[in-house]
Amino acid sequence: MSEETSPPAPAAGPDVPPDRLAISHLSPFFDAEKLQRGIGIRFKGTVRTNVDEYCISEGWVRVQAGRSLDRRGQPLLIKLKGPVEAWYEDLGEDAPVAKL
Repeated sequence: MSEETSPPAPAAGPDVPPDRLAISHLSPFFDAEKLQRGIGIRFKGTVRTNVDEYCISEGWVRVQAGRSLDRRGQPLLIKLKGPVEAWYEDLGEDAPVAKL
C-alpha cells in the first residue's frame, strides 16, 4: 500500500502572511488586521498589485476581470493559476516570504 502525501504547508508564524487571504469583507478569508500591515504578492515571478484573493497552497490568485460586475454588483473575478508568494510589506526588504 502506498500512502498519499500532501504538499507541504507554507511556513507559518507572526511574520509570514496566511496561506489564503481576501480583501472582500464578505469572504470568510478576510482579515482586516493582516491587510492593514500590507501584503506583497508575487505571482509567476511578477509582483502584482491588483490581487483580490490568493491561496499559496493551491497556487492561484483572483483578479478583477476589467470593469465587469456580477449580478450582485461586485467586481467579476477570474482565477489565475501558478506559483504564488506572499510577504508583509511593513517588514521591509528582508521580509520572510510564504511560498511552497
